[in-house]
Amino acid sequence: MIAIGSDHGGYQLKEEIKKYLDEKQIPYIDCGTYSEERTDYPIYAKKVAQEIQARNADKGILVCRSGYGMTVVANKFKGIRAATIFNEESAKFAKADDDINVITLGGDYLTVNQAVCIIRNWIGTEFKGGRYAERLKMVEEIEEENMK
Repeated sequence: MIAIGSDHGGYQLKEEIKKYLDEKQIPYIDCGTYSEERTDYPIYAKKVAQEIQARNADKGILVCRSGYGMTVVANKFKGIRAATIFNEESAKFAKADDDINVITLGGDYLTVNQAVCIIRNWIGTEFKGGRYAERLKMVEEIEEENMK
């Protein structure tokens, strides 16, 4: 299950991504926003992160104008590994090497086709494990030390 959210700046791209997910029968939870009315991105990054923490979803997609603000907020939540992704190759490496569980997309910089290609590659890539899993263990230890 994928939790998906956007602010007003990412709303249109989020709606197009939902069409792709529907077409591929990929289940998702829409965490808002539900219009182009001005709103604040931290609200939706928080909702998506909480859906993952509650195990209602195992992945997340966040969309705002740049992708950066959503990444900052999502990474404030224990267990969330978020990255702003701009192309197919970075989507593959994000998943394979770092097991990124939340991708953030910049609606001002991506076409619908580019966003769909990113999502397809991210979903279709397997985490490598091995030494990469050892590094994630280190990340989890840092979270334990610093996220009280």
